Amino acid sequence: MRSPASIPLRADTLSRMNLRIRTPGYDRASVREGIVHIGVGGFFRAHQAVYLDDLLHAGDDDMHWGYCGVGLLAHDARIAEVLSAQNCLYTLVERSAEGDHLRVIGSLLNHLHAPADPEAVLEKLASPSTRIVSMTITEGGYYVNEGTGEFNGAHPDVVHDLAHPSTPKCSFGYLAEALDRRKRRGLKPFTLMSCDNVQHNGDVARRMLHAFLEQRDRSLADWLGEHGAFPNSMVDRITPATTDEHRALLANEFGVADGWPVVTEPFLQWVVEDSFPGGRPAWERVGVQMTRDVVPYEKMKMRLLNASHQAMCYIGMLLGYEFAHQTMADEGIRTLVRRLMDEEVSPLISVPAGIDLEAYKQTLIERFSNPAIRDQLERIGTEGSARIPGFVLPSISDAVRRGGSIRLLSFTVAAWFRYLLGTDEEGRAMPMSDPMLETLQDSARRGGPDPSALLGLADLFSPELAGHSTFVREVGKALASFHDKGARATLAEYTDT
Repeated sequence: MRSPASIPLRADTLSRMNLRIRTPGYDRASVREGIVHIGVGGFFRAHQAVYLDDLLHAGDDDMHWGYCGVGLLAHDARIAEVLSAQNCLYTLVERSAEGDHLRVIGSLLNHLHAPADPEAVLEKLASPSTRIVSMTITEGGYYVNEGTGEFNGAHPDVVHDLAHPSTPKCSFGYLAEALDRRKRRGLKPFTLMSCDNVQHNGDVARRMLHAFLEQRDRSLADWLGEHGAFPNSMVDRITPATTDEHRALLANEFGVADGWPVVTEPFLQWVVEDSFPGGRPAWERVGVQMTRDVVPYEKMKMRLLNASHQAMCYIGMLLGYEFAHQTMADEGIRTLVRRLMDEEVSPLISVPAGIDLEAYKQTLIERFSNPAIRDQLERIGTEGSARIPGFVLPSISDAVRRGGSIRLLSFTVAAWFRYLLGTDEEGRAMPMSDPMLETLQDSARRGGPDPSALLGLADLFSPELAGHSTFVREVGKALASFHDKGARATLAEYTDT
């Protein structure tokens, strides 16, 4: 969507950009590609790439830490095409009630589309210049059986990559083949850093990749176990999906034709475990918190921010809302989110040193309510089969062990179950995206107001939780109310609004 007067974003047009737009103030041609990032979506471009862009502006000795992006999926072909035409440049728009702040990000130097040229990706990963591989592959990309916590070795992607190691499809297949090439060439492993919303994400990446390698080559698994590093990290920045509205904003108001801009909030946070034997950028110079223990930070963030997202999005879509700020303008949903954080989740959290928990929760409410972001509930509610087990069920498990309240957490699970039927209160189809969608919807339809069919999915619910009488009773009570009374009446009953 390009205005006749807009300037196409490319390296040779940066000098003609609107003066309100900050452009790279460093020589991109002198930056080397030291990090490969798998999964070049909006979040990576609003988060990790921004920190590195800040560091490249600072100069000094960090000019060998540019990013090479990798897209593994067939539909990544479109972003590969756009980035290629724009010399891997893109516009970042930070939106708040105070206005828009724009900058062109230059830290992404190259982008490879794996389905189009798998060998190029494998050789890039195996290159001596690649010292860090980072990933945003979503919660479902780790092939974890959420019910047991073990590796899902029966997944079709895994089965394919074990049978065809030189032509892989999934991230673990690419990583395994590249690591094998490095080992045979006498190179050390790259540091593998997960940047996904998975608790203990580095530890999970280590365990799942190790399980994959054991099925492929035990000696390779042993070598990586001895020499590899998997730092944990906690990432935070609300980033809605790019829309034509965003493209039109840039073209019409700022005169820039950008095929894939990123719109995000002003807030930005990254906490990283400092474990990089092959070296790393000096991220601490630009606000990254390097630490020995990420766990308290990620637990606080996932169980408050991410669980609250799950609490608001399914009930919000059932009530016909489209954006997060609309849900927060609804008294019932706003009360649900605040009480869930205060009454059921906060008692389970060990607050990291220096954090004011009440201020943190108030900041979350303000961030969720930001009308300029227009964060889509569809985005927040995608892959519920990974996000409910990752963000909501851990608090429920802790609470039932301690004898704490799970009423609102169970309401959240029941709202997801009701959402899986596919239509809102007015009978309109809701947007749905989940790798387990067929199984989930079949179970939801068979069960109706009875949650047992969904709770019986062993890939999602552990036997201990699925058989816990209090949890089953609370979810069943809320789900029956959704069916008998409807979403609005059920929300009002649970929030006293």
